[in-house]
Amino acid sequence: MKLFRTLSTTRLIMLVLAVAVLASAATTIAVASGGSSGRTPPPKPLAQALHDALAAPTPAGISARITFTNNLFPSGALTGNVGSALMSAASGRLWATNDGRGRLELQSDAGDVQIVWNQNDVSIFDASSNMVYKAKLPAHSAGQSGSTEQGGIPTVTQISDFLAKLGTHADLSGAKPTNVAHQEAYSVRVSPKHDGGLLGAGELAWDAARGVPLRLGIYAHGSSAPVLELTATKISYGPVSSGDVSISPPASAKTVDLGSLGSDSAHRAATKPEVNGLPAVQKAAGFSLVAPATLVGLPRQDVRLVGGSHSKSVLAVYGQGLGAIVVVERKAGSTGQGGPLGSLPSVAINGATGHELATQLGTAVTWSHAGVAYVLAGSVPAAAAEAAARELK
Repeated sequence: MKLFRTLSTTRLIMLVLAVAVLASAATTIAVASGGSSGRTPPPKPLAQALHDALAAPTPAGISARITFTNNLFPSGALTGNVGSALMSAASGRLWATNDGRGRLELQSDAGDVQIVWNQNDVSIFDASSNMVYKAKLPAHSAGQSGSTEQGGIPTVTQISDFLAKLGTHADLSGAKPTNVAHQEAYSVRVSPKHDGGLLGAGELAWDAARGVPLRLGIYAHGSSAPVLELTATKISYGPVSSGDVSISPPASAKTVDLGSLGSDSAHRAATKPEVNGLPAVQKAAGFSLVAPATLVGLPRQDVRLVGGSHSKSVLAVYGQGLGAIVVVERKAGSTGQGGPLGSLPSVAINGATGHELATQLGTAVTWSHAGVAYVLAGSVPAAAAEAAARELK
């Protein structure tokens, strides 16, 4: 749980918010603009289009010219020296091999960002801060067998069944024939039916012949323009050299280890029992815990101890789905809330001065009170997050 110990670093919070979208897509994609004109593929049911994409032969490699748009942070949400290619508009290039390696390079006036990954690790070098963030990717399970065809590719019927189940929680468009980066493609839009918080929809387009994702856009509720979008102006398929997917940051760069981005619950369970439930967590926390039964009308769903012996924190979840609110509490340190955190707009929380990061997809508030440091986050407007924070007393 090293990630929780870094939440008090403003730059890292913002970096992870943006990279979360990029990293989930960049392992196999070159994203392209949905505005390209050209031939489109024949209409297909969504299940058939997805099956054909999964069954398509894997390209030897991908190279693309790209642009990245970030409208996540409204004007005035960020102050101070927080410039980065991940925080605004940027252009760059993407390379990916067919064995799980790749590099995404973003260039802007604020400085370059290099995201490099393989099947086991991902690293993000932010030139604007001369920082390298490293993390372990989730372990890939061994090939699974079952009633699937072509070495694990689900059948059209299996995909249809999955889409039917997904349809109880989200609205899905059909497979829309389109043309992306001069490639015949299909696109789909997914919107949460309930408990979606501020998330409006996600859109994905993929190459009809190769199955390579070609467009990724994230939309806020009620907005017609994407909040985050990765786009490419050119794309080509063919072998990619090892030099294109590997790069070393400067020796002077400071490295931050984020630990594992995958689930380590099985490892934790094998080495140390989890502490959950309010009475047990309160006893083990080592500080006075504030965890009401409800928060702004949302019932408490879970409360558990997280972090190591030297960084005990309590994680409480209120509500369900993407509309949930998460609260992290830990014993306040002696350093206060100066440094990078002080560059965020201030907000009054029960007599204390907190700091708030408000975005189109959610809000995070952090403050200290009575020897306890709090981080509250959720896909809710700033006013709702502040109201929830003021109930924690």
